[in-house]
Order: sequence, then C-alpha cells, then structure tokens
Amino acid sequence: MHMLKDLFHHMHWADATVWNSVLETEAAAGDNRVTELFYHIHSVQRAFLAVWTSTPIAMPKREHFVSMQQLADWGRTYHKEVFDLMPDFTDDRLEQNITVPWSRFMEQRYAHKPEETTVHETMLQVLLHSSYHRGQVNARLRELGAEPPMVDYIGWLWFGRPAAEWK
Repeated sequence: MHMLKDLFHHMHWADATVWNSVLETEAAAGDNRVTELFYHIHSVQRAFLAVWTSTPIAMPKREHFVSMQQLADWGRTYHKEVFDLMPDFTDDRLEQNITVPWSRFMEQRYAHKPEETTVHETMLQVLLHSSYHRGQVNARLRELGAEPPMVDYIGWLWFGRPAAEWK
C-alpha cells in the first residue's frame, strides 16, 4: 500500500501542476480539447472511486462546468476524497476482485470477456490512465505555445515529493 499511496500523492501533485499551467496559459484556459481531456481524467477518477466505495456513479455533464476553474476545483476535491479512503484499503481489500460496471463494453467492442480484476489493479489503472491523458494535455499546451510542466514521477521524487499546490 505504501507504493500506491506514493503514486496517488504523485498523481495529486501532477494534476495540480498541469492544471496550474493550464489556468496560467490564456490560450489553454478556454481550449475545448484541454477541457475535454481534463473532464475525462476526472470523470474516470471519480467513476473508479464510486466503484471502490460501492456508490452510484453520478457524473455531472461537461456543460455543468461553466469555467475551467470550476472543472479544476471538481478535480481537486477527488484527491481529498481518495486520500480519506486510504485507511480502508488494507492488503486484503486491495486483493479483492471487483466488478467494473463498464467492463461489459470491452466484451461488446473486442469480443473478449474481461478477466477478473482486483481493487489494486483498478487503482493502478486510474494512476496510469490519468498520467496518459495528462501527457495529452501537456502536448496540447505545447501546441498552444506554452511550455508544459515536468510532472514525471522521477522528477517528483527529485523535487523531494512536494505536496500538490492548486491555484
């Protein structure tokens, strides 16, 4: 669990760092692609949180967020919620199989019944998925003429594991 907590702290820092860069870049702050990517990142984070807590998946529509700051604030609150749950993720809980409601779409799309997954594996999915799409946001920042922030895990370690600082 120690490594998972470390990775979730990194994700929190990386989300905040990229968001700060977006909000400081005038061209990015109103960019539809950036909005779509961050909405997707935070929707997936929240959907898995709902699965882990056995609560209904209730997602606001993208149009609900009238500003980038509102979307960033929504993403920010996810991190507090997931860290509040960390004590519940014992080794036994992490190794439990879990049903991901949207896994049936894989079977429909790829004609392959999904294998069982554990809570631990789905937590890794959230971390990797978020990293992948943050990279797309950073690529978009570069396209818009901004210098994207360095948010590599190794960089976070070398910086001394800084806490997330949201603007």
